[in-house]
Amino acid sequence: MPLIRPSRDEDLAAITRIYAHHVLHGTGTFETTPPTEAEMSQRRADVLGKQLPWLVLEDDNGTVIGYAYGNWFKPRPAYRFSVEDSIYLAPEAAGRGLGRLLLAELIAVLERSGIRKVMAVIGDSANAGSVGVHRALGFSEIGVVRACGWKFGRWLDIVLMEKAIGAADTTPPQEG
Repeated sequence: MPLIRPSRDEDLAAITRIYAHHVLHGTGTFETTPPTEAEMSQRRADVLGKQLPWLVLEDDNGTVIGYAYGNWFKPRPAYRFSVEDSIYLAPEAAGRGLGRLLLAELIAVLERSGIRKVMAVIGDSANAGSVGVHRALGFSEIGVVRACGWKFGRWLDIVLMEKAIGAADTTPPQEG
């Protein structure tokens, strides 16, 4: 049975390896050079420092085979109830429904923390896996930005999706 838990420092090598695979072989991220483990550590520390979640998915052997996190959609204070999700699986974990489990848990953690809107900015409109897992969890497509990224010798789109969670837009936020 897969285990989803908060990430730990010792997960960084696996996180870095998983992301490097997507940078080098996929179009879900528009980065073209894999970040170092030190850079991934800084990115994780930034997310956690904002009191936002960074989760990992372990297989039955305790190996990290995926991760997901939420980060502010935009840095300005008015956006403080909206996050952008990121989710990456190791290649051997793809196509087994694990992304859906991981993203569902991330959404639940975000909702418990008071987040009201989750945004997905999905690299490559042909990224059926990411679009599909978001759609399966209730995200709606709100737009496509055509040909805004250049990777692997071709122009790539981004797909924008959103999901309202918690009190959504029906009540004013709790201030304080």
